[in-house]
Amino acid sequence: MKMSSLFAPIALSLIAAPAAAAEISTHVLDLAEGVGGANVPVTLSKRDAAGTWVEVGTARTDQNGRVRSFGPDADFETGVYRLQFDMTAYPNAEAKPFFPEITVTFRMSDKAGHYHVPVVVSPFGYSTYRGN
Repeated sequence: MKMSSLFAPIALSLIAAPAAAAEISTHVLDLAEGVGGANVPVTLSKRDAAGTWVEVGTARTDQNGRVRSFGPDADFETGVYRLQFDMTAYPNAEAKPFFPEITVTFRMSDKAGHYHVPVVVSPFGYSTYRGN
């Protein structure tokens, strides 16, 4: 048996391996309380070619304030996305937050990248960044 034929299956499997799909996740961090913001509704939308926002997924943050996925079948293309956080549901339905909605718009440029976009909140402010 030739040496090259021994490595052919390995080489073919490396070539045929599918590319990893892009992932989008988020996290609400409550700076005042020092905890994750649980049960916050989050909507993920993508801007289409006409400039219209199209909803691609919804979720609620878990007990630790995280949304790890916007669905098992999510296949995100490159483009401009936005996360909308409904802060009226956090910390309770009676709360009247200064920022009732937080919207974060970002660009996904790597089809195989992981885009973790956390929001750090406090009673009268918020900030965001690209996490890992």
